[in-house]
Amino acid sequence: MKNNHSIKQITIFCGSSDGNLNSYQKEAYKLGATLAQNGIGVIYGGAKIGLMGAVAQGALHHAGHVTGIIPSFLCKKEVTHEGLSELIIVESMHARKMKMHDMCDGFIAMPGGIGTLEELFEILTWAQLGRHQKPIGILNTENYYDTLLHFMEEMIARNFVRPVNKELFIVERDIDILLQKMRDYQAPELPRWMKEKQE
Repeated sequence: MKNNHSIKQITIFCGSSDGNLNSYQKEAYKLGATLAQNGIGVIYGGAKIGLMGAVAQGALHHAGHVTGIIPSFLCKKEVTHEGLSELIIVESMHARKMKMHDMCDGFIAMPGGIGTLEELFEILTWAQLGRHQKPIGILNTENYYDTLLHFMEEMIARNFVRPVNKELFIVERDIDILLQKMRDYQAPELPRWMKEKQE
């Protein structure tokens, strides 16, 4: 039986760069707008540039609530968005991710760079270790994540990742379908991470 998640806020992981296709910016803006139209608040990294800024603007232009969370040392580097509903300044990257986790009901990763992947994989690791059961969505705009998904299959083939861990995240190219699947998400039953003799 599927859960029916009440999703009030979603944390977005995405790039502070624009990428090399206009469609990345357009889809980021559309994601923010769609969340706002569904009454879902946006939680993100607090910048006004790149896909991060586009997501925020999409939500704000459609009367959405947008919370930015940014470490103090990144305030200048990432060009903090000053028109947000709420801006939370924290002390470290780890504190930022903890706050993003604590405040949200789910996560969506869009295209981005090393920081985006680090955020996505940390939240996947927490799910793998049973630290949360929140839905994790990957919005695979322009098939951006295809190569990474193929690599995950390689990790499974080489017995570094269990096949069941593919059920920890949802991959879609359509925002509305992704949101519905996140609402219907049921966390998989995961085996114990360590064998008894390792504990």
